[in-house]
Amino acid sequence: MDEKLGANIKDLRLMKRMTLSDVSKKSGLSISFLSQVERSKSSVTMTSLKKISEALGVNVSHFFQATATQSASITRKEDRKELNYRDMSFSFANLGGDFQNPIFEPIIATLLPGETQKKPYSHKGQEFLYVLEGTLTVILNNEEQLLYPGDSLHIESTNPHAWFNASEGPVKLLIVVASVNSTLNSFEMH
Repeated sequence: MDEKLGANIKDLRLMKRMTLSDVSKKSGLSISFLSQVERSKSSVTMTSLKKISEALGVNVSHFFQATATQSASITRKEDRKELNYRDMSFSFANLGGDFQNPIFEPIIATLLPGETQKKPYSHKGQEFLYVLEGTLTVILNNEEQLLYPGDSLHIESTNPHAWFNASEGPVKLLIVVASVNSTLNSFEMH
């Protein structure tokens, strides 16, 4: 795992005056796992990173982008950077560019095979997924379903859910996440 991600998580946790125990309680992840992530001793899945982000009150893209400084943003395909940290099971590109105070996050993600965190969980906000390539496994209402290219899912994230790549090939997704924290922060700014 890249040391920068672990350091970014730890810096944000300390800035918010949270202990590992606080993040553990909010994310459902163990203190020992969180400590290993912060020290770059363990890789993190997209699911784990979403849980850590939610516990820290930020969007997932917080760990992958420069400071947002614009109220309008155009990102050209050739300028978009797909980011991934060494030894992670996914890559990630924020399509929102440097937009200031977004109320939703558009993301392109590629999930590699082998996701191990399949237990449904809930959090604040909404999620929209659109499968571009591959087969995505989704657990909703304790039912496992497969989504194929062209299929989509829109949910209130407070409903227990999980989505992951259980196939043998990569899965490419368009993800739009709207979190309550982002919406509230945006309204407070005006």
